[in-house]
Amino acid sequence: MSPSIPAYLQDHSGTADEAFTQLIDGELVAGATTQDVVDPATGRPFAQAPVADAAQVDRAVAAAAAAFPGWAARSYDERGALVDRIADVVEANAELIARTVTREQGKPLADSRGDLEAAVAFCRYFAKWRPVDEVVRDDDEAFVEIVRKPLGVVAAIIPWNFPFFQSLYKLAPALVTGNTIVIKPSPTTPLNGMLLGRLVADIVPAGVVNVVGDSGAVGPQLTAHPDVAKVSFTGSTASGRRVMESAASTLKRITLELGGNDPAIVLPDADVRAAAEGISNWAFANAGQVCISIKRTFVHSSIYDEFCTEMARIADGLTVGPGLADGTRIGPIQNARQYESLRHTLDVAREGGTVLTGGLVAEGEGYFVRPTVVRDISEDNPVVAEETFGPIRSVFAYDDIDDVVARANATPYGLGASVWGTDVEQATAVARRIDAGSTWVNQHFALSPDVPFGGRKQSGIGSEFGNDGILAFTDVQVVNVKRS
Repeated sequence: MSPSIPAYLQDHSGTADEAFTQLIDGELVAGATTQDVVDPATGRPFAQAPVADAAQVDRAVAAAAAAFPGWAARSYDERGALVDRIADVVEANAELIARTVTREQGKPLADSRGDLEAAVAFCRYFAKWRPVDEVVRDDDEAFVEIVRKPLGVVAAIIPWNFPFFQSLYKLAPALVTGNTIVIKPSPTTPLNGMLLGRLVADIVPAGVVNVVGDSGAVGPQLTAHPDVAKVSFTGSTASGRRVMESAASTLKRITLELGGNDPAIVLPDADVRAAAEGISNWAFANAGQVCISIKRTFVHSSIYDEFCTEMARIADGLTVGPGLADGTRIGPIQNARQYESLRHTLDVAREGGTVLTGGLVAEGEGYFVRPTVVRDISEDNPVVAEETFGPIRSVFAYDDIDDVVARANATPYGLGASVWGTDVEQATAVARRIDAGSTWVNQHFALSPDVPFGGRKQSGIGSEFGNDGILAFTDVQVVNVKRS
């Protein structure tokens, strides 16, 4: 174990004795107040995080606004080089950050390390991105060019399920395109955000990056703030509606990546074992706390029983435990509120369907829920019809492709979907019929920085990643020159 890793990040027994600070206008500052950070593996506080008051939030936004003109005036190469330096310092401190994420979020350490690898890779991709000149007309009469201009101050509102990864993949394109940023981590996973602020404090000019703590009041202040030009929000659909309403007061630009109720369709020619393995990976990853997790699986009736048996076997073999423990595949539910909600969901699942495995919370301390597979449950049951943010998954039989496509689409959500089968051409044809922002074939949750990611219907507005996602941090300016 590296001596740079504090003792409290080596197991779940210690408490943090260091003071976590915000980053505001280039300075590491204490919060106006503090709040406990709870280890979901024990249900007990282990650290305290700073919380900003309204004056500190105003100061952070003012600092970002003051830094914007100078930062926007820099070239793409200058800004990209600095974003690459951020990737360097994150990579150099990856183990510290990963262990911090695991301690406060709960996920297995291997998963946190994977999040950090992805964060660095995405950051480096965005650092190298450059806009393409768009000349609409260049003739004797006129020269018309589309120019992309940065927006100003970006408010990045971060959820608790992939906190560091999402902070970095919002920060990098915002900075590369010339914006400044105020990052607000989730109240239940704030420490990794405070670490990010500390790591970049000596790299970025004062005010370009700010990180403020929150206990619940900061988000609404940022989304309504007149000096915030854009809100990049990841969270629930219900919260996204409130963000949209608040941002409307000043017509802010918004990107909303919201909830999902992703279907997976298993075709009759599918390899049952391979499909069950792949679907289980993205049904139960991060204890099912993923917006784009597979939550409803539709299996052709000819292989339905076999598939249910196999998925239950896989789920039953997943080791549930603290994220810092060796061999853990499924960590705890992240917070007490979500845990209590899932306890109720388990009751509903047992009453309305046949539980093949799981169906119980773990005894003892911490917020642990066993991976659960349910069959013979109605599709209008709340376990199915609503987004279940936890490791409780339902499996359904079908006979007709048209029928299963209609059932898969019968949801207000449209984030992701996947189709599984041996005949890839046929599976792709089915995937094209699913009403979702991303549809995969024989895989799920395959994200890449060069591919847009976003939801349809009530799963969001706009995209992250790819040209579409990066350009969402800019506005269009048309330069129209008369030549004759």
